[in-house]
Amino acid sequence: MKKFPHTWLIIFFLIILSAIATWFISGGEYTEVTSDEGIKNVYRPLAGEPQTWQIFSAFFKGFVKQSGIIVFILVIGGAFWIMNASKAIDAGIMTFLRKSQSLERFGIFRKLGVNNIIITLVMLIFSLFGAIFGMSEETIAFVIILVPLAISMGYDSITGVCMVYVAAHVGFSGAVLNPFTIGIAQGLSDVPMFSGFEYRIFCWLILNIISIVWVLRYARRIKQKPERSPVFAEDEYWRKKDACGNTAIVYKTYKSTWAAYLLVQAALILFAFYYPQTTLSIGDPANTAIKITLPLIPVLTVLFGIISIPLLQKSYHFFNLNLLLFTILFLITGVMGYQWYIKEIAALFMAMGITSGMAMSKTANEITKLFIEGVSDILTAALVVGLAAGIIVILEDGKVIATILHRMSSWLAGTHKMSTISAMYVIQTLINIIIPSGSAKAALTMPIMAPFSDLIGLSRQAMIMAYQFGDGFTNMITPTSGVLIGVLGIARIPYHKWFKWVFYFILTLFITGFLLLIPTVYMKLPGF
Repeated sequence: MKKFPHTWLIIFFLIILSAIATWFISGGEYTEVTSDEGIKNVYRPLAGEPQTWQIFSAFFKGFVKQSGIIVFILVIGGAFWIMNASKAIDAGIMTFLRKSQSLERFGIFRKLGVNNIIITLVMLIFSLFGAIFGMSEETIAFVIILVPLAISMGYDSITGVCMVYVAAHVGFSGAVLNPFTIGIAQGLSDVPMFSGFEYRIFCWLILNIISIVWVLRYARRIKQKPERSPVFAEDEYWRKKDACGNTAIVYKTYKSTWAAYLLVQAALILFAFYYPQTTLSIGDPANTAIKITLPLIPVLTVLFGIISIPLLQKSYHFFNLNLLLFTILFLITGVMGYQWYIKEIAALFMAMGITSGMAMSKTANEITKLFIEGVSDILTAALVVGLAAGIIVILEDGKVIATILHRMSSWLAGTHKMSTISAMYVIQTLINIIIPSGSAKAALTMPIMAPFSDLIGLSRQAMIMAYQFGDGFTNMITPTSGVLIGVLGIARIPYHKWFKWVFYFILTLFITGFLLLIPTVYMKLPGF
């Protein structure tokens, strides 16, 4: 039986196809032109630059292009390797499963299924993160936590990825206040910021019901017979690492554990002094309608100090778990209050890794060694991200992306309202394969597409909704998405197996998106 090509081979084949395309598609670019109507992106033809030997340098340029995500993955891998070495997550999962199983004695929990409730709640939380502040790259950090949890619950790595990555991107697709998609698209279309949120909330609910039901049905099948999982063989890596119930955990607190606590507490007090108030921005940080100011950092500092004391008395394992919990809370605070991105988040997890190493009484050399081991373990996933970015590099260097976009948008001229929004939906979906960035796609397409809607009497909000769905769903399947490739690499899920599993799910979402667009054409909706 022939083996399916390795992920690297699939991506390199796509790079070759992209290079071939540069020989047959003419070059072009969009330039900003100022007129009485404002600033517009105008297409102009250019001499193309057919790509040949550049297919071999695309890896290098792709590595540079996605250097932020690549380094982020390496830091996360190293930090969590140190945390995993302390067996804190093992102890936490074991305690969590024991507590959740005890809920089975209550009739309602037994009927609904404790695991079903856990999966549903976790997915809803991450979906909200995607819908409100556009969580995407941040999901990489949570995959290392949720995949082992899913394995311990009797599921597989696909279930773990669905709980965090898929949930966040379903929320991203049905975004309500996402500043990176809705905010930019509405701003470029001269539509009131975050208007029409009532219908978007309805769409978000529908998409989440479909995704949660889909994942729960799949999870139940895997729970009944784990061998049904398409990644059963690959998950052997996680099953071997799953020490819950197999390896005795010696609960102990060292003097260095207390020292780590005092060091963190001192740092938090200092931060609380400099940042006494935090303004959470829900929506566009620069121009949002919803801002909440709270003394979040002082409150978190006090809570960490109080909660850590009894946990320190139990074991360094529980202190490290508390450290992980507050790392996540500070991550949310940083993203929503201070617009943190992968650089700040990577620094946060780096500090967590070093502190967790101190807490289990490791020397500086031992912590360094553990970090390097974690980086080595995750290196393949990081390199795949750079290779996948090579596809975009080839198309950009060949100067064909603007031409592809221009030709697609030209097809919309003179079409009916429903035909226009359907075509826009398909075009945005196709564009997402070559331009995964939602904000970049909005900047290129909205100034062109929004006027079309005016000409045929179609709401600009409807056009934005078509962009929103077209941008979101295929993020979970396109190999040009650095986040997807990074998540699959960390979870050790081969791309072809993920593609085969997720294809019908994405198709279902795509059809649902089309049905949700119909009311925007034929009904009077608030804000539309």
